[in-house]
Amino acid sequence: MRHRVGGRKLQRTSSHRAALFRNMAAALIKHEQITTTLAKAKELRPYVEKLITLAKKGGLSNRRLAHSRLMDDVQLVKLFDTLAPRYADRNGGYTRVIKAGLRASDAAQIAIIELIDRDVTAKGQDSGPVQGDEFDEAA
Repeated sequence: MRHRVGGRKLQRTSSHRAALFRNMAAALIKHEQITTTLAKAKELRPYVEKLITLAKKGGLSNRRLAHSRLMDDVQLVKLFDTLAPRYADRNGGYTRVIKAGLRASDAAQIAIIELIDRDVTAKGQDSGPVQGDEFDEAA
């Protein structure tokens, strides 16, 4: 019986899955919008929303819990100092999953997961060119 066995395995070991969610959560907090497969986006949503709820509660023990799940000091600071005050009056529902079609190579369903009321300038920050932007500089 599968009682109370939740979550998708995503064809990964448990340690690989934990590392995947840790990295994707850090990327989502940093850029406030990422593109991934629909299954990964749906599994990432509760992971990130629980981190934001920890940040809203504040305190040292919650900061340590969030650090153990995120393992990124820079994004931890952003989570507690920027995102927690932004969502202080919202009771859950901090993320949105938008279906974005099929991937050309393997026809996997693609989705965009983003934070509600996101900062649009955070997209692509410190990670090279932003996908979809035009090359505006004169060479």
